[in-house]
Amino acid sequence: MGTSFTSVSRLAGAATLALAFIALSACGSPATSATSPGAGPSPSASAADSAATSTGGAAAVTPLVVYSAQGYDAPVTKAFTQATGIPVKLVDDSTGPLLTKVAAERNNPQWGLLWVDGDTAFAALDKQGVLMPYTPKAPLNAAGQALVPADHSYVPVSTTVMAALIYNGAKAPGVPTSYQDLLAAKYRGLVGMNDPSQSGPTFPFIAGLMNQLGGQGTGVAAGEAYFTKLKTNGLHVFPTNGDTLHALETGQISYGLIQSSAAAGEIAKVKPSTAFVPKVTYLPKATLLPGVIGIDKGAPPAVQVEAEKFVEFVLSPKGQAAMQAGDPTGDSLYWPVVNGVTPLPALPPIPAFQKIDPYFWGPLEGQINTFFDTSIK
Repeated sequence: MGTSFTSVSRLAGAATLALAFIALSACGSPATSATSPGAGPSPSASAADSAATSTGGAAAVTPLVVYSAQGYDAPVTKAFTQATGIPVKLVDDSTGPLLTKVAAERNNPQWGLLWVDGDTAFAALDKQGVLMPYTPKAPLNAAGQALVPADHSYVPVSTTVMAALIYNGAKAPGVPTSYQDLLAAKYRGLVGMNDPSQSGPTFPFIAGLMNQLGGQGTGVAAGEAYFTKLKTNGLHVFPTNGDTLHALETGQISYGLIQSSAAAGEIAKVKPSTAFVPKVTYLPKATLLPGVIGIDKGAPPAVQVEAEKFVEFVLSPKGQAAMQAGDPTGDSLYWPVVNGVTPLPALPPIPAFQKIDPYFWGPLEGQINTFFDTSIK
C-alpha cells in the first residue's frame, strides 16, 4: 500500500556512486554562472580566520561553488548572495554529468555544495567519507524529518515522486492502471522514459519498480526481465524529462514516465488542443524522491560555513519563496519538507508512494545502469 506523506517513516539514506563507472569522457563542461556581491558582508567571526584573506583591512569572501541540477538554482543562488553577501559560482547541469564530475574530482574536489534530486548518490558519497554532517536549524515537517539520514550527512530540502505517467489524452488508446499494462500490444511503441545515466530521478524509479516486482530477493532479475519486455514492446529512451516531454508533444510517443514536477509543469503550461491533451496518472506505486543538498567534507572551513548558511537559506521562508518562484512550471512543483510552506497551487496532492531501502538499492546503481545502457537503450 502507499504511504501517506505525513506519516512517512524514517529514511536512512544510502546508495552508490555509479558515477565512477561512467566514462570520464562523458563529462561535459557545464555552463557556469557566478553571482558576486561586490563589497558584501564578511563571514561570521568564527570562520573569519580561514574564510577570508585580508587585503588592506578588508576581508575577501571565499566564493561558494554550487553544483546543481535544479531548475530554480540560478534565482536561488542569486537571492542567497543578495541576502548574505556570499558570492556563488553556480555549475548547472543534469544530474548524471554532475555526479560524473564529482567522481572525476574525487582527489581534488572543485565543489563546495552539491544539490540534486535523489539521495542515492549522497549516501554513496557519505559511505566514502566525502560529506560533512550538518543538522539544519530550520523546522522540518514530518516528511522532511523522515528523510534525514541517521548520521545527518546530507539534508533533504524538497520532495517529488518518480514516476508520473503523463499521456496525450487526444491520442492515447487507453489509461493503464499498472506497469504490466504497458506490456500490452495496444501500447506498442507508444511509451517513453528517461535515461538513468543522464536523469538523476530515473534510477530510483527503476529501483523502485524492481523493489515492487521482487523486492531484495529477486527484484533485480524481475526488473531486468520487465524492462526487456518493455523494450520488445517498443520502449523509447530519451535523455531527460524535457526530451521525453518533447517526444510526447511531437507525437513520437503517447505515454511518458517522468518526474512528477515535470508532469505537473506540463499540465500547468500547455494549453490543450485537438492534437495534444496532456493528462497525468500514477501507477502503483510511485517512489519518493527527495531533493538533497550535501556539503563537501574536504572543503576549506570557510566554504563549509558558507555552505551551512546556504542550507539554512534554502530552508528559510525567503529561500523557499525563491525555489517556488524560480521554475514555476518545472522543479518548483515540489512538495515542501519545511513547516509552514505549502505546495504551489498547480501541484496536486502527493500520490500513494513507496520508500525503497537506499542501503540495498544504492550499491546496485552501477550494475543496473550498465544493464540499462547495454540492453535497453
